Amino acid sequence: MNTNIKVTKTLETRINEVDFNNIPFGRVFADHMFEVDYKDGKWQNPRIVPFGPLALHPATSALHYGQAIFEGMKAYKSVDGTTKVFRPEENWKRMNRSATRMAMPQVPHEYFIDAMNMLIELDEQWVPNVPGGSLYIRPYMFATDDYVGIKASDNYKLVIFTCPVLAYYSAPVKVLISDDYTRAFPGGTGAAKTAGNYAATLHPVNLARQKGYDQILWTDGLEHKYLQEIGTMNVFAQIGDKIVTPELTGTILEGITRNSVITLLRDAGITVEERPVTVDEILEAQKNGELKDLFGSGTAATISHISHFGYKDTMYELPPVEERKLSNMVKDELNAIKLGQKPDERNWLFTIGSKVTAK
Repeated sequence: MNTNIKVTKTLETRINEVDFNNIPFGRVFADHMFEVDYKDGKWQNPRIVPFGPLALHPATSALHYGQAIFEGMKAYKSVDGTTKVFRPEENWKRMNRSATRMAMPQVPHEYFIDAMNMLIELDEQWVPNVPGGSLYIRPYMFATDDYVGIKASDNYKLVIFTCPVLAYYSAPVKVLISDDYTRAFPGGTGAAKTAGNYAATLHPVNLARQKGYDQILWTDGLEHKYLQEIGTMNVFAQIGDKIVTPELTGTILEGITRNSVITLLRDAGITVEERPVTVDEILEAQKNGELKDLFGSGTAATISHISHFGYKDTMYELPPVEERKLSNMVKDELNAIKLGQKPDERNWLFTIGSKVTAK
């Protein structure tokens, strides 16, 4: 245990109020949260406290100028009874890349991995032990200067809280390929997991839902010619016997599940191409019967099959989910690794309660 982190336990747990077989995603929260503040050029006062509201000054700069980043991870109840978190070191690294892009301080390893470890160990009974259940972990950092003026803040707060969840998408999704609104431009913040990236998508997604879609499949901001990502996921397409996915060029999120999917597919001998993928290529493959699959990957969604995609005024239907051998294979493989049903040969799992190695 990191004795530098002060722990104040809740006087009364709320866990008896939870029906773990019927959990709305992102609306039920565990008993405790972690907080640490960045002041005078250093992180200080790390603590785990009962979950509850934050007190903010009306001029808190993140609320005015959007200096805020976050991550998402999941913990699973393994078949051996332990709790495992999937690839948290990669989330720590990505959060610090986001911090650099948003002119924010780096998050020390002890206030990400060690704090997460202590927090989940304290609230381990909140990890759902039901099919499809997991404990979602949300670290986030935001600027806390009491100042109305456009500049990088001098003060920040890092918070980690957790919430038990079931599946993010309960069924295959329909996506609309965007050819008007834009999520990210070259040189922008598309590769950072920053709050503003998601705020900019909300209105276009509402418009897409009015047309019968669940999400938008974004295209590039210059020509609307190349696929980018879905609002909650990276995207993959199976054309013939190969898998293609947009390359990382700074305009899409470097997904940790995306990397895991690519690794598992390549280890299985499947050709995966990370390259520019055009809308025309997808339409042509659909026309010729070569588009065998379209699916998304992400921490919240894991692997999400796409049942239909739309472009302009036409909606296209994809093959039934049961026929999609490659995406089903990788989904089953990922789930088996996370739940301890298959060996963790790549050291992707962190066991809660284990000793943390300083970085």
